[in-house]
Amino acid sequence: MAEDEENVKLQMLPENDDPIAENLNNEPDDLNSNSEFKTEKKARDMFFNDDVRRIDFILAYIPTLNNKEDQEKSEKARKVFEQNLIGEGLELEYCLKNDEVHFVKVHVTLEVLTRYAEILKIRMPMKKSLVSEDMKQKFARLENPVRAVRTRCFEALAYLSNKFWAPFQLDPEIVPHVTRSFTCPYSRDKEYLFEIPDHKEDMFNNVTRSLIVDFILRRKPFSDDTKQTYSFGIKKMLADNHYSAAYPLHEGHWKPGSPPNARKLLYDNWAHWKMFFKFQPHNHIRNYYGEKIGMYFTWLGFYTQMLVPISITGLIIFIYGCAIMNTSYPGNEICNPDLNITMCPLCDVQCPYWKLNESCSHAKASRIFDNGATVFFAIFMSLWGTLFLEFWKRKQAVIQHKWDLIDFVVEEEPPRPEYLAKLSSCKKLKVNRVTGLQEPHVPFWTKRFPIFLMSWSLMFFLAAIAIGAVVGVIAYRVSVLAALNLLDKQAPTNSTLATETTKVIFENASLVTTITAALINLIVIIILNMIYSRLAFWLTDLENLRTQSDYDDSITLKLFSLQFVNYYSSIVYIAFFKGRFVGRPGDYNTLFGARQEECGSGGCLIELCIQLAIIMTGKQLIQNNIVEIVIPKVIKMVKRFLRKETREQKLAKSPWEKDYTLDPAQNTSLFYEYLEMILQFGFLTIFVAAFPLGPIFALLNNLIEIRCDALKFITHLRRPMAERAADIGIWYNVLYSISRIAVVSNAFIIALTSDYIPRMTYLSAYSKDGSMTGYINHSLAYFNTSDFEPDHRPVSSDLVEICRYRDFRNPPWSEEKYAYSEQYWHILAARLAFVVIFENVVVVMTSLIAWLIPDMPAKLKKRIRREAYITNEIVIKTELMRSHGEEVKSETIEALAEEETKKYSATENDENTELIHRKKDKRSYV
Repeated sequence: MAEDEENVKLQMLPENDDPIAENLNNEPDDLNSNSEFKTEKKARDMFFNDDVRRIDFILAYIPTLNNKEDQEKSEKARKVFEQNLIGEGLELEYCLKNDEVHFVKVHVTLEVLTRYAEILKIRMPMKKSLVSEDMKQKFARLENPVRAVRTRCFEALAYLSNKFWAPFQLDPEIVPHVTRSFTCPYSRDKEYLFEIPDHKEDMFNNVTRSLIVDFILRRKPFSDDTKQTYSFGIKKMLADNHYSAAYPLHEGHWKPGSPPNARKLLYDNWAHWKMFFKFQPHNHIRNYYGEKIGMYFTWLGFYTQMLVPISITGLIIFIYGCAIMNTSYPGNEICNPDLNITMCPLCDVQCPYWKLNESCSHAKASRIFDNGATVFFAIFMSLWGTLFLEFWKRKQAVIQHKWDLIDFVVEEEPPRPEYLAKLSSCKKLKVNRVTGLQEPHVPFWTKRFPIFLMSWSLMFFLAAIAIGAVVGVIAYRVSVLAALNLLDKQAPTNSTLATETTKVIFENASLVTTITAALINLIVIIILNMIYSRLAFWLTDLENLRTQSDYDDSITLKLFSLQFVNYYSSIVYIAFFKGRFVGRPGDYNTLFGARQEECGSGGCLIELCIQLAIIMTGKQLIQNNIVEIVIPKVIKMVKRFLRKETREQKLAKSPWEKDYTLDPAQNTSLFYEYLEMILQFGFLTIFVAAFPLGPIFALLNNLIEIRCDALKFITHLRRPMAERAADIGIWYNVLYSISRIAVVSNAFIIALTSDYIPRMTYLSAYSKDGSMTGYINHSLAYFNTSDFEPDHRPVSSDLVEICRYRDFRNPPWSEEKYAYSEQYWHILAARLAFVVIFENVVVVMTSLIAWLIPDMPAKLKKRIRREAYITNEIVIKTELMRSHGEEVKSETIEALAEEETKKYSATENDENTELIHRKKDKRSYV
């Protein structure tokens, strides 16, 4: 072991775990003296045994393995790796407390921090004398007293907005506001620029410290053999089981009664259910988990906030639909028994003729969602999708500036450990043009192409399974609807509960069939979703992609494509295909020997609404919450039962042992969270014309989702490695693509699925009095029952000569009987014209909005330029002074900053004075 080597500087003292320490008070993270560091030790053991050096990372390994050869190999690899870490400047301390798991505590020294902060170009706070944050106060007297009307209006709107959102803000006394410091990339040669505290290590927060440690861990070799080029990095060691875990420590406990700490602050004011309607402390999340996780929760919070206006609008649309459902003239015509319209059977042979007024409730319900307001809502949602993306880009720019991500550049990624393991026996090497290292080379056409071909062929097969499941549900609907339509004949004549139940089911046969079919479809979707997730990862593993980014992009494309087909295929069928190719009585089109489905008398939109509501709410509120709330709690209870630890045993555990028992934070943790929200965004935008209540359900789900995700990160997972990310990655492109698809989808839903276009066509071209009177009779075609083929003739004893069906065809007494009528072609032309006009209007409006809204606020652009200018000018002047041998002191820096401030004030004064004179001249001229 490494402790036997003389050059390995580490301490092997036994752990001094004090159970009482968990109950002592904690101090804030930003401490300025060693004594204060010792005070924090009382709260949670976050230090080496000397109570001075902070634990920045934990490496865990199992000392005894089943295979002795593997055990020796792991010991040798760990020894080499740890020696290299010490050679880099890290300090290690062992915890060999038990025989199950050993721990290596890692501390990063100040010299290493400053060295790698300069290498990684980490931005650090500059001296307060250089900061232009208080410039508004300094130059308040120079502001233009004549305020523009636009400025006053904007400030009034901002004031009202702040008042509206005030109840949802966190208490600033409990959750202190995090202000942005004026920063620039750290340089050891220019430390005179930076705000350095008395205890210099406090300049680097915990996230930065663990980030630097992880950067080193990912690059240090664990083999002395120079031929093993890729025997390096903590990820490869974890993959080879040399270490069992590597993670930064949580900074305290989250349970009630625990001493104050950053983790408990987040739990009490972010993850707790009492904060259900409160905003998230994004800056505190970023300071604890890093920019990548902070960016996800910022995006999720922004998306949830943007759901508020469309939820209110959707609720108004729904209330409007409920208000007009009983006053809709087409609905009243359908419900009028005096019309005595006999409809053709819904299936061959067994189904009877039926009266149109039997579908009264179905027709009235369809008017709730199929009205003129639907068109407005579809256009509104298309514009909302664009506004959401554009405003997010502006929000993202502000976040990037506040979190110092403006000039963030993704570093060159090393190959994945799994990639190197699979190619360990590959003899063909090729020099990487970026790194200059020789890497295993896999020929594309002979090795990769067959795997890609097989992978995507299986993808199409899996998509076909989802479509096959939809066909199965269609067959279920056809057969069950036919069976329910026979209940009237089989119902007993006496008045019993069974009779009444049978009558209700018969009268609502279409509704019962639609709901049960949607529930079955939801179950099939959940099962297929579980299968797809595993197969997508298996296929991506077969492709053996080089870097983690390539792997993530590939799995994103696969899973999103499969889930897109899985969740949306049944909805697409009802929206665009159901009832389109049915044929007519006497000449029905068949599929697998059975008639295709028809839309009800009220159209297919109500069925689309039911299908969408069940699948969307079932997925969001049932599946996700069971997976994220119930299952983790059950697993946690089972683990507690199996461990059967006493309270004393729990208190005796060290923090690193407690964190080790938590679930590891996987690379795919955020992937599934993004995927879930992207699918929800698709439901809202692509099919929103059929379900205006969708945004409300999405809003409620997201409020729950935020707390569930927060609970998972704080209580169930080890502290994830802090990663930097300047945006939400490939997901923005997916969102943009969905928003474009939504424009086309909503246009066709209104044109084809809704009855809006036929009603408007009748009102403008065929109505005699300019009203909807007679529309139902106009929309139903005639059929002579004598034209039924013998094999398809109903066995009903009712003597019916003429029956009606939904279509625009010539009557049987016409020369071209049953051919499409003139009204059919007129309505088809109107549908296509509406699609073209809708798409072009929406595309023009959304493009204009995207062009008018800049990606970055103008004030932010000026601020960034101003900060860069001040930094550059001061660096130039101080370096010039140093070149002349002059000493640069704090007073010198303050003098230079004051000089820049005066220059700025003079410019501001001249501009404001000139503006005031121009306005006075203009008023005197008028």
